[in-house]
Amino acid sequence: MLRVFRCLLATAVAASPLSAISAEKVDLPNTLAMTAYGTGSAGYSQMVSIGNLLQNEYGTAVRILPGENDVSRMTPLKTGRVPLCACGIASYYGSEGVLMFADPNWGPQPIRVITTSIASFGLGIAVAGDIDVKSPKDLKGKRVSWIRGDDALNLGTEAYLAFGGLTWDDVEKVEFPGYGRAFEGIISDQVDTAFTVSVAPPPQQLAASPRGIVWPELDPNDKEGWKRLQAVAPYFQPHKVTSAAGEYSKDNPWIGASYPYPILVANADTDPKLADSLIRVFHEDFDKYKDAAPGNGGYSLDSQNLEWVIPFHDAVVAYYKEIGEWTDAMQAHQDKLVKRQNILMKTWKTYTGNNPPSDEEAFRDGWMDARATALEAAGMNPVFR
Repeated sequence: MLRVFRCLLATAVAASPLSAISAEKVDLPNTLAMTAYGTGSAGYSQMVSIGNLLQNEYGTAVRILPGENDVSRMTPLKTGRVPLCACGIASYYGSEGVLMFADPNWGPQPIRVITTSIASFGLGIAVAGDIDVKSPKDLKGKRVSWIRGDDALNLGTEAYLAFGGLTWDDVEKVEFPGYGRAFEGIISDQVDTAFTVSVAPPPQQLAASPRGIVWPELDPNDKEGWKRLQAVAPYFQPHKVTSAAGEYSKDNPWIGASYPYPILVANADTDPKLADSLIRVFHEDFDKYKDAAPGNGGYSLDSQNLEWVIPFHDAVVAYYKEIGEWTDAMQAHQDKLVKRQNILMKTWKTYTGNNPPSDEEAFRDGWMDARATALEAAGMNPVFR
């Protein structure tokens, strides 16, 4: 499962000297390891650029361990082999103990955010341009792809349908064995949609095909629509997307949605000195790395959602307080998220300690019931059932 430990980050490629003053109060180890997406991903490229900065400015050599899937990226964090993961939305699933983490070997994890990136791209349902779809409600009766074994993509689709007041019962669900195959299906007129990142190669191919492409718009003023969407997938947030396959640009943005990628996470007990040093580098050295890799601009302070779905590391909270960027509302939200995570971890301990079923499906069903009951008793939305 862990075919990830293969890549020692090379020392920085020769570049022009960094002239700005380094961040203050930074105390980093000589070496720092983390997991990330595969070597061809945007997340990996971004971590390489950050690694170059840490090597050049602070003498810290960064080892990046590329992982092929969510479990292989997060296992080293769980076992303590690395202190950091440049993860995707699976970090949220891990903190909630759901989907692939509703497993006897996992359960809810004590995950904390260091920082996130929101770039110019979005995430949403790519739709064939020849079926007259302008918003999610127009998908009623259309052929919508469902990917076997990919919870994140299917939940994304379900969330968009919910924005339009629809469910899977309102569309024709067409199953595919994989993400790429779904886009082949759109081009060959077997299906009309697939969920994806707006700048990925498959939607680019669809845009160049005879069917063309459109991204259904999510009106940010449609409060009820957003309420329905976030009840399914609370990690989404409104986003003006300027990088998307098709006729979209800064002058003609797609009014859609996104969520952070990558999400740099640690565990709650990660060394506060490391967490503090990293958030200082990401914030105070921003001008040094913002153009070093595509998407790095998304680490700007203005791009951070400080009331998102995963709690921040205590040291990160302390830093935002220090620079005057933390409010009482943010603290109340943080406290609620920490309380939620504590409820989940306590419920998991109780559930697994009471001889749960050995059958995998029965174990999962029992856990999800126990999880939902505990959260509802605390007045919290289980989200997942």
